[in-house]
Amino acid sequence: MSSQRESTARTLTVALLVCLVCSVFVAGAAVALRPTQIENRLLDKQRSILAIAGLGDASLSATQVKQMFDERIKARIVDLETGKFSDAQNPITFDPLASSKDPALSKVLSGSEDIASIKRRERYSTVYMVEHDGQLDTLIIPVRGYGLWSTLHGFIAVKGDLNTVAGFGFYEHGETPGLGGEVDNPKWRDLWLGKNLFNSKDEVAIRVIKGNVDKSSPTAANQVDGLAGATLTSNGVTHLVQFWLGENGFGSFIEHLRAGEA
Repeated sequence: MSSQRESTARTLTVALLVCLVCSVFVAGAAVALRPTQIENRLLDKQRSILAIAGLGDASLSATQVKQMFDERIKARIVDLETGKFSDAQNPITFDPLASSKDPALSKVLSGSEDIASIKRRERYSTVYMVEHDGQLDTLIIPVRGYGLWSTLHGFIAVKGDLNTVAGFGFYEHGETPGLGGEVDNPKWRDLWLGKNLFNSKDEVAIRVIKGNVDKSSPTAANQVDGLAGATLTSNGVTHLVQFWLGENGFGSFIEHLRAGEA
């Protein structure tokens, strides 16, 4: 009996030691790989910005992405409270999403304000600009909001007139493949090109409708075909775009930029 107890104790001790050693290796690997993970996430984000701005695609190497981003893209911090550029944060290292969880750098949205279902909105965010001969050619704005199953993270690119869509897409989401996941379909993304964000009264009017756009409709310039079988994802896209273009997002910044007061 004593021998059996000793054998069981040894087995448990060996198992415990194996678990301890494995946990040390896993923890060490996680710590060691974290800088690489952060760098890869930044690289994916930059590649997405370049693609949406029409300056590159997924085939670009890491070196090409970094070089083109540094040469063509200008990052600036925007204070969403004032609607103007700010030097309060470093546009290269600042993480707006992380700051949205910090009560000192964000605010809670009321139910009527939170049409994108993000709960909190950061005070500072980063916009990306492409300039030509000293003039704004393209403005790239980060957007996010809840669809059916997930929060969709992406960018919308706007031409220098600050009204015409130059590109749109998401770099992260968890929507249903073949349904809401069709937000990744290049054919659907292309439907956004040339659409107008605002109507003649400067109200945010862009939206994803149910079904196909009637091209003879006076509102066709502000409408995008819906995603078949994915009404909730389509509605979510409408809400997130309208939120970030509205008064609680970049609305006042766009107004200041138009007036040359940003």
